[in-house]
This record gives sequence, C-alpha cells and structure tokens, in this order.
Amino acid sequence: MVYKKARIILDKDYRIGSVDSRIYGSFIEHIGRAVYGGIYQPDHPNADDMGFRKDVIELVKELKIPIIRYPGGNFVSGYNWEDGIGPKEKRPRRLELAWQSIETNEVGVNEFVQWAKRVDADVMMVVNLGTRGIEEARNLVEYCNHPGGTYWSDLRKIHGYAEPHGIKVWGLGNEMDGPWQIGHKNAQEYGSIARETAKVMKMVDPTIELVVCGSSYRKIPTFGEWEVTVLDHTYEYIDYISLHAYYGNPDNVGDFLAQSLEMEEYITSVVSICDYIKAKKRSKKTINLSVDEWNVLN
Repeated sequence: MVYKKARIILDKDYRIGSVDSRIYGSFIEHIGRAVYGGIYQPDHPNADDMGFRKDVIELVKELKIPIIRYPGGNFVSGYNWEDGIGPKEKRPRRLELAWQSIETNEVGVNEFVQWAKRVDADVMMVVNLGTRGIEEARNLVEYCNHPGGTYWSDLRKIHGYAEPHGIKVWGLGNEMDGPWQIGHKNAQEYGSIARETAKVMKMVDPTIELVVCGSSYRKIPTFGEWEVTVLDHTYEYIDYISLHAYYGNPDNVGDFLAQSLEMEEYITSVVSICDYIKAKKRSKKTINLSVDEWNVLN
C-alpha cells in the first residue's frame, strides 16, 4: 500500500483568484425524509403557511447556502415536472423508481422555489434527460422564466405565480454515465441529447447557465473518456461540467483528511480535459466546474 502525505502551507498574501460563493451550494432530492418529513411536513407544529417546517428553514438559513440543486439526483431521471404543478388535490401519485417509493407530488417546482426564497438561496433546476428530453426541458424553462403570453408562462400565472421564477442555473440530467440511472446513456448518446437540449433551452432563455453531466465519480471505468466525448458534443453550448464526490473514513481521521489529494487530482484531470477540448475546437470560451453533489460518508 502506498501512503501519501498531505501538507498545507498558508500564506495570506498569496492570491490565486476569487472563490465563487456558490462553492458552498448544496442539493436536495426526493429521497427518504429529505423533502417529505424533512423540509415539508404540513402537520408539524412548526409548519408554516405552505407546510414547510420553520425550524428547518431557520437552521438552513444559518448555513447561508447560496444555491440548492433540485430535484435530484437519481430521482430526476424518472420525474415528470408537470405532475408537481397546479392544485395539489389534482396531482397524481406516482411510483418513484429511483428510490422505490411513492411520490405524492405535494412539493413541486413552485413550492420548492418558494422554500428556496425562504432560506435565502437560489435554485439550480435539473431537467430529466433519462426518460424525457428536449420538449419537456424547454417547457420547464418557459414555465419558470418566461414573463407571459405563452401557454406555459400563462399557466404559471394561473397557478398563482405572476412573476417569473428567474432560475439562472440549470442541470442537463443527472449522472447519466451510471448504469443505476433510469435512462442510462453512453457518452455519445448523452452528449448528443444534452447538446440539442442545451440549444433549445437557451433559445427560450439566452441568459441561463447550463451544467452538463461529468462522471458520477472519479473511479468509474469510463471517467475521462466520458468527459472528452460529452464535451466534444456540448462545449460551445454549456457553461459548466459537473463533478460528484463523496468521501469518508470514520476509522482514520488522517486518511480521511488526506483524501483532499484525490479531490485535487480529480479537479486537475477534469480541468485538463476541458482545456484539451477548448484547444481542439479553437474556442475562445472557457467553461467552469460545478461540484454540485458532494458530502461526507460515514
């Protein structure tokens, strides 16, 4: 076994650049008690007028999370966003296949946007590129961001939201490289659908920023090849590529902290691939990284 030592040198006068505050972003998914019984629990003593737990809202506000990714996660690859709008009593209950549960659709796009406002966070909205595609994605952007005068924007108004939600960051699916993903695709398939979806979404709202799926984790066999192929398809139409990372070692704190070296290698590798594609395409555009799923595992 090869051991690596990590060393940190602090120099307050050595400046590399500014850190985007969104690095402290988080994400929430319809899984377990994260939404139902977590942020949303209408029968709880601390529930507010929309059924959101005020005690949870206050705790999340203390974290000062700048942006929250929604609705997933594996969940999004089987999700029909239209099920979660309009009168709650008319919303369908669906089999939720990613986490093997029943989705009541009591919390949908509009409810989550309102919750995000209450915790002082922006929303990163992810579209379903597992079982759905271009049409559903463009309609969702229109519903959320178009001011009015069209079917979907006027429907939002009918649902009680006169002003657009103005969601600026959008994810093009979730972990589509993973065999566990509903609607799993290879890099060519995903790159193609992501490119065409990106084009149409930006036709609806040219101001949005798009995140294309990178590898679901660094040690998946397709890592690297996936990024090259997907970026070859999408580079000129997207703004970020995602990185997902989970680390943990409850038995050895030193080894756990040293895993920052692996994260550094992960980031360096993806940056190199981005630079390669930029050079290959002779592009003047520089894309960035979106670490939009991360946590500590115990």
